[in-house]
Amino acid sequence: MKNIDAHRRSEQAVWQARQQTELTKLKGAQHHLSLNVGAYLAISLIEFYLALVGHSQTLRADAFNNLSGIISSVLLMIGIHIARDIHDDDLMGKPLPEDIGNSGQRLQLTRFHYETVFTLITGIVMIAIAASVIFSGIKSLMHTETQAVPQPITLVGAAVATAIMLVVWWLNRRAGRKLQNAALTAAAQDSLSDAITSLGTMVAIGGALLFKLNWLDGVASILVGLFILSSGIKIFRESSLNLADYFDPKVEEQFRQAAAEFPAVRQVMELKAHYNGNVVTLELVIAVDPHMEVQDSYRLGEEIEAAMRLKFGIVDTDVMAIPATVS
Repeated sequence: MKNIDAHRRSEQAVWQARQQTELTKLKGAQHHLSLNVGAYLAISLIEFYLALVGHSQTLRADAFNNLSGIISSVLLMIGIHIARDIHDDDLMGKPLPEDIGNSGQRLQLTRFHYETVFTLITGIVMIAIAASVIFSGIKSLMHTETQAVPQPITLVGAAVATAIMLVVWWLNRRAGRKLQNAALTAAAQDSLSDAITSLGTMVAIGGALLFKLNWLDGVASILVGLFILSSGIKIFRESSLNLADYFDPKVEEQFRQAAAEFPAVRQVMELKAHYNGNVVTLELVIAVDPHMEVQDSYRLGEEIEAAMRLKFGIVDTDVMAIPATVS
């Protein structure tokens, strides 16, 4: 009994350390996202104003694109805030168990899901904005007689947006890799798409000015909308798969092979990995010698869990040992 109690205390200490590491990463991600909001806000205001005075449909579309960046960054920050709020006495208004000691890990893993939920909402918002931008572009092409060639000042807005977004993309990409954070990775994809669309906006405006083509502005705005749509669908797909408990079979096979390397494991019967935000947990059913003692099977499970944590960073591995069929 003392050994079990000591083990539980050890497990709790490991979890507390891992939880603190994840919370520190989330805090860093939240800081970077706040910088994103400031950058997107500045760009959107500049582009909206210059689109208005310069009569550019494409620059207006790009401003809407950057507006989606503000919305997505704020949504991701909300999700991260919920994930980090470990001292909250309820979960979205629902009461928590009084005995937090035994359920704290489960509850925190549940909180980590909220980052993914708000990432999913970000994708939906981007898809909605893309639909609006594409519709406006098509509408302008149907009435080209009312469209004017953009003013040269709009080139300035597109150039400024491109430069800022490239810096934001680089910062998000570096931080996303360092912190291994899905929200920042999604933000990096979004900001790279924004940089490309701003560059495309600049090229389109330059082409319209050079060749005096009033329809080119509308075509370019549709292309910008398609870029937004593509990014939104990608973020939505990855987040929805995460929430649907999908896990890459190739990665699961790596987990399976690692568990099968233990001499005492006759066969890996079942294996299922789960995402909890950025944290991975694993459920494992192994077949062992039918005559193996309970303490030996327990020790084997602990060794497998430690190996999975060390090799793959899996925060929790639930190992169940069953007797192998005698052939």
